[in-house]
Amino acid sequence: MANPGYGKRGTPDQEPLHRDTFAHLPLRARYLAGFIDALPEGAAIDAKTLAKSQPLYGQMAVRSALNELTEAGHLRRVRRVAEQEGGTVRWVSETYWSRTARRSAWWTRFLDGDVPEPEAARVSVPEQRAPRSEAYRVLAQLGLREPRLALSAADCSALEDLAATWLARDPAPYGLTQALTAGLPATVHAPRAFVERRLRDKFPPERTRFRPSAPPEGPRRRTLVECTECGVPGRPEAIPDGLCRPCQATRPRTAPVDLTIRHG
Repeated sequence: MANPGYGKRGTPDQEPLHRDTFAHLPLRARYLAGFIDALPEGAAIDAKTLAKSQPLYGQMAVRSALNELTEAGHLRRVRRVAEQEGGTVRWVSETYWSRTARRSAWWTRFLDGDVPEPEAARVSVPEQRAPRSEAYRVLAQLGLREPRLALSAADCSALEDLAATWLARDPAPYGLTQALTAGLPATVHAPRAFVERRLRDKFPPERTRFRPSAPPEGPRRRTLVECTECGVPGRPEAIPDGLCRPCQATRPRTAPVDLTIRHG
């Protein structure tokens, strides 16, 4: 397992696992995909750890397989700004895994915070139901940013009014997310109670009329994708398919991946 808050992070709306899930991949990447998919949330999935954890491939081969999984749309590595207690700002690395192969456009939306609602949830929600509030959406996505703060639907509903009051005073969802996730303890035993306490303890002050109408652009909202091969960071559009252009130019091209969803 990786340090708390790091390691494997899942993505929403994934297809169930079946015998042909990874059949489109080369043999080495197919084996490693099945191995990673079976690991629990938070497991370390860097090349060095994976090479030690399975018997077939060494570190160089694992690194190449991770590149293949990135190109095929199963894996993305990103860097995000994380604020710690006391206002300290640092960059942290996160690795997202998807059993379902995703196109680059989907990853770009997801990493920018546009989390698609799971298919099952869309089917079960009546058409006449009003959209969820911004406060509920922020609470529901906490578990994707920080697994230690994963909330249930009942938890989100119970805390929705409190979070909405916060956003009425400070309408920046990212600021609310940062306040709830910064400087977490190693283990959060009761996420709902923990989030409620932070919502109350860190409630923002009433701003003066000189407060800017919108937060300035800057690194606080920056999310960078890491090239799986060399680790260089960049915006998602600058690193298509999870590999920077120089690394793509030096890699042999594989056959295009068919991402058509098949049933049966």
